[in-house]
Amino acid sequence: MQAEQISIFLENKAGRLSEVTGILWQNQVNIRALAVADTTDFGVLRLIVDDNAKAEQVLKNAGFTVRKTKVVAVEVADQPGGLHSILEMLYKAGINVEYMYAFVRQSGDNAVMIFRFDQPEQAIDVLSQNGVTIVEGARLYTM
Repeated sequence: MQAEQISIFLENKAGRLSEVTGILWQNQVNIRALAVADTTDFGVLRLIVDDNAKAEQVLKNAGFTVRKTKVVAVEVADQPGGLHSILEMLYKAGINVEYMYAFVRQSGDNAVMIFRFDQPEQAIDVLSQNGVTIVEGARLYTM
């Protein structure tokens, strides 16, 4: 039930993000969600794309360091307290959220969040047992 994300390590300088998005655009890879974490010298660009294999190949061919990571996509009620209820379940189960970011999709009743957990299988179990919908990886690319 986990989805795959690609992470690209970038120097923290002007134009590097544009270079990545340009390569993906030229190769017809659609970005579905992204997050950037940075420090003074470098950054990590995390992406959910519609074709991980192609994205990884074209970025590596361009000299970027790329890594694949398993993440969990979760439907969250799009209302006040929706995210809090998910985070509270995880907290009570002793599961740490390493990072998270939003997934863009067509409007609906729920938002989708991408999570990286310290204990992904346990997180999936806790959330599923509490009626939370885990979005299958393949479904992410067609939303």
